[in-house]
Amino acid sequence: MANLVNLESATVVHGVRAVLSDVSLGVQTGDRIGVLGLNGSGKTTLLTVLAGLVPPDTGRVSTLRGVTIEVVTQSDRLEPGASVRDIVLHTFGEGDHGWASDSSVRAILDGLGLAGIGLETLVDNLSGGERRRVALAAALVTDADLLILDEPTNHLDIEGVAWLADHLLARRSALVAVTHDRWFLDAVADTTWEVVDGGVQIREGGYSDWVFARAERFRLDRAAEETRKNLARKELAWLRRGAPARTSKPRYRIEAAEALIADVPEPRNTVELHSFARKRLGKDVIDLEGVTATVPTPSGDRVLLDDVTWRIGPGDRIGLVGINGSGKSTLLRVLVGDREVTSGQVKTGKTAAIGYLSQDVVELPAELRLLEAVTEIAGTVNLGGKDISAGQLAERFGFTNQHQWTRVAQLSGGERRRLQLLRILMAEPNVLILDEPTNDLDTDTLASLEDLLDSWPGTLIVVSHDRYLIERVTDDVVALLGDGKVTHLPGGISEYLRRRAAAEVGSVAGGSAVAGSPGSGASGNGSVVALDAAATRALRKDLQRWEKKMEALLRKEKDLHTRLTSVAADYAAAADLQAQLKVIDGEKDEAETGWMAAAEALEG
Repeated sequence: MANLVNLESATVVHGVRAVLSDVSLGVQTGDRIGVLGLNGSGKTTLLTVLAGLVPPDTGRVSTLRGVTIEVVTQSDRLEPGASVRDIVLHTFGEGDHGWASDSSVRAILDGLGLAGIGLETLVDNLSGGERRRVALAAALVTDADLLILDEPTNHLDIEGVAWLADHLLARRSALVAVTHDRWFLDAVADTTWEVVDGGVQIREGGYSDWVFARAERFRLDRAAEETRKNLARKELAWLRRGAPARTSKPRYRIEAAEALIADVPEPRNTVELHSFARKRLGKDVIDLEGVTATVPTPSGDRVLLDDVTWRIGPGDRIGLVGINGSGKSTLLRVLVGDREVTSGQVKTGKTAAIGYLSQDVVELPAELRLLEAVTEIAGTVNLGGKDISAGQLAERFGFTNQHQWTRVAQLSGGERRRLQLLRILMAEPNVLILDEPTNDLDTDTLASLEDLLDSWPGTLIVVSHDRYLIERVTDDVVALLGDGKVTHLPGGISEYLRRRAAAEVGSVAGGSAVAGSPGSGASGNGSVVALDAAATRALRKDLQRWEKKMEALLRKEKDLHTRLTSVAADYAAAADLQAQLKVIDGEKDEAETGWMAAAEALEG
């Protein structure tokens, strides 16, 4: 395999800090590399240096002659006044004949939802998420040798993330992608780069392999602590031999065991959210009774909710899913009372104290320092029976003592999200409503957030494109499917994807030939609809895709079971692997259903 790009002893300094220090690495033909690291660790800097957008302060970057590279950054600036067509399809020349006959280009436009946006739409009129999808499509329609993508799953819904993973796996291009989406990383990457302390640690495999390797690294780095833990386990085993025997043991042995385990941290770094939810919820939380709500569109108001009755009770843990533009954020605003309904009633329980995390961070006081922004809500909070100061709690959220004196206006997007959630929790709500809480968070912060939400004792409603988060912290999934209803999905996200896949297959089968048209094989009364050659090829391609996906899932499942056996003593790593196995079970059901739907359409 050819080396496409090489970094040799590259160093990049920001101020007095070396973001990258003497980094040497390379990208070869066919590599699929996922990049992980804490916010501010230098992930984006690494991509810009690798792409040749920013030269290193020392060292060199060498690119193989003739190699084409496409880059999608988080701050793509599309040409003002240009249309979607101008940005995405400019390489195909004027007219549609250059790209319309290319099924791969059509698949990209459909997969990223650009058909719904419209090719003639000016990019000036698009939302931030739509602009990101346009920039991503412009890179994907090319035959670039190397794709460099910074957070490509941002602003994609769950269905879009699954499509992007399948598309990238089918390409021959090499890939380097920064992503916080654990499912996407596991599905796509065969190598993981972790940016930490100015260096880049390289490991084979995706997210699950990274979790295993990091646990192994911690084990090796902390040999002395492991020895102490083994001694503690031995003492605890002695203490647990039974109450009658325990009372006759020397007191010094009991004290020795207690001393050994006194400062050993919990297996999982979980913030005890149950202390935040001391307020009684009662039996009534939020009730929608005969609610009808609309959202404005260029062609008139669209019905979001049509005479919906939905009761949200104490302790309910609900994930809300739907395609982009289906109205999920609008529904959350209806629930918290920020948006009026056309008819019906929204009732909030008298004891319900709602904490609402929107996608915007306008409510943060930019002029305050971080710690001041926390103490503005509360100076102390009781966790696990202990009073903890605002500074100590902020540190648990990843803000160091020095960082706590940074002005809010200078915080990064991910830091603002953490601060916003911290402020909400400090107000001690008993109902949490979160709109895309994982946006701009790194993988470590995501794991901490899941630990937070996993132990939340109140009512929880989450909108997220992060499949791992939904599977982990919610008990029920509801969907907006475009029919004006809130649909409960007992099968969770897997059922949602199955329904969407079946709908897509149905549209291909139903719209591929017109009854009674020449060559359709129809009788003219619409009772028989035959597939044309293009639809048949598409369905056969679907069959092959689902078969390959099932084979890959079975291999991954076998590998995870092997790893689970080897990390049984590491509770955090084992819990993470078990969560991944749960997701794979759902994906297997999804693949089987997709295959059956395509097979039935072909037979019909």
